[in-house]
Amino acid sequence: MTTAQSLGQEPVQPQRCFVIGPIGDPHAAPGSSEQEEHEHHLAVFEQVIVPACEKHGITAVRADGIAHAGDINEQICRHVVESDLVIADVSGGNPNVMYELGLRHITGKPTIHIGEAGQLPFDIASIRTIRYRRMRSDLAAARREIESALEVGLRDGFELLTPARVLRGLQTGDGTAPHANEEDDDAPGLLDDFAVIEDGLDEMTADMEAITKTIETIGALTEQSNTEMLDLTQANAPASARLAAVARYAETISSPAGELNTVAGAFAERMVTLDSGVRAALGVIEMTPPEERGEEAEEFLEQLMSLDETAQGGLAQIGSFGMSAGDLARLSRHLRKPVKEISAAVRHLTAAIKRMGEWAAKARLLAGGGTV
Repeated sequence: MTTAQSLGQEPVQPQRCFVIGPIGDPHAAPGSSEQEEHEHHLAVFEQVIVPACEKHGITAVRADGIAHAGDINEQICRHVVESDLVIADVSGGNPNVMYELGLRHITGKPTIHIGEAGQLPFDIASIRTIRYRRMRSDLAAARREIESALEVGLRDGFELLTPARVLRGLQTGDGTAPHANEEDDDAPGLLDDFAVIEDGLDEMTADMEAITKTIETIGALTEQSNTEMLDLTQANAPASARLAAVARYAETISSPAGELNTVAGAFAERMVTLDSGVRAALGVIEMTPPEERGEEAEEFLEQLMSLDETAQGGLAQIGSFGMSAGDLARLSRHLRKPVKEISAAVRHLTAAIKRMGEWAAKARLLAGGGTV
């Protein structure tokens, strides 16, 4: 395994470990899933992480164990950036955890990943992660793996992860550091990473434009159908005539409804893939003085805010239709399939746009000269 020493990072003796990961709600109702999650992650902290750190003379603390008064968000960011060691439980890809992890990665300081098997985020799957299951024997094994990782890191140095290598101009291939005046033509730089993320955001923008057009198409077809149904009702047409009109409507929206669900699913997948990269990029911008950020960073922030505004508008449109989807499905069996497609698209978009809103909120804060 490549050591930090080979990358120019000397071994250090961490005195304090900050633990980032899901905490859950300690005040949740007894027996609820929220309480179970809180108890589970507390057990991982107390039974796995704390004793593993103590074996090497390291004190472990979570966000809920910070004793000092003050802005908790600022305190967490300081612990993430300044702590000698961070252990990150990435189970479930919690957005706050992924953002904090992105900040940590770019510091180049020692970081150990752990996570529940089957709950690891796709976008950091290439990074070595100590996996565990919710069984006593697995938790004990995870504790021993952390102890071993700490022993190796303290002896040989901790390995730099990709974001830190990029920022320090180090190679990502064989792990050797370049000479002071030597450049690797193939090694990605910070702007290269921004370009990759921006390409993904461009694709999401194209997805959102397609979604908006499809919603408009469905809306126009729905308006035509409503007019036809009103005319039939006023003419006291038989139920068979109205059923035939509904069947025609279902047929006309079937294709755009399927397309809407497909594009919304692709949009949500891109969101998951880009999430930690965007959050890490926002962390880089936050740690860069405003006067040194350059046009690329400002354009990146503007892109996040613009995409969020477009997405929020699209969600409002599709959401209003989704609210009436149940009534339409009960109107006729012909409508069940297209309504099912539209309802699935609403779910995809709602989850994705919520996360996008977090990007945009951070971007607005940074664009205004603020920090966390």
